[in-house]
Amino acid sequence: MRKFDAVIVGVGGQGILLTSKILGRVAMAEGSRVKVSEVHGMSQRGGSVITHVRVGEEAHAPLVTMGQADFLIGFEVLETARAALFVKPAGIVITSTQRILPMPVISGVEAYPQQPLALFSQRVESVDAPALARKAGSPKAVNLVLLGMLSRHLWFSVDAWKQAIAASVPKETYTVNMAAFQMGMNDV
Repeated sequence: MRKFDAVIVGVGGQGILLTSKILGRVAMAEGSRVKVSEVHGMSQRGGSVITHVRVGEEAHAPLVTMGQADFLIGFEVLETARAALFVKPAGIVITSTQRILPMPVISGVEAYPQQPLALFSQRVESVDAPALARKAGSPKAVNLVLLGMLSRHLWFSVDAWKQAIAASVPKETYTVNMAAFQMGMNDV
């Protein structure tokens, strides 16, 4: 039976909710049972956003249990580190290296950690996703770069990904979003 649990984290406005929507759509298109749950923080002010995506017949509850995520997808490196407890020991962390300073760092109360990913013992795949998104044609396509990276680990067909992306993004942005997805797939 094919199944996986994913936790997607980042800062409000980065496309986390769209990412979970696309992932859910591609899984459903391939005949999988899907549960998606969203937790919005102060997303309009750059606060934390986290979504849980559970795929498979055993996905009865919408939330991934701590230590059980097969994948942790992070849009911002510190948010990725904050969600470390979700990933299972054999899990994979896929993250952008982008740093967005939280308010305590901006105000000088805290310092941004030098190496937030150093705490992971799991496999970490990191990339400058904003740079690849810009190369694809839109700085907003970071989410598609990360989905492309995730796609290398899943069984879904490229056609299913294309259809899920087409159904989720504005028609005029499809070409740019697919270019970003392909860059993530190829890690160009």
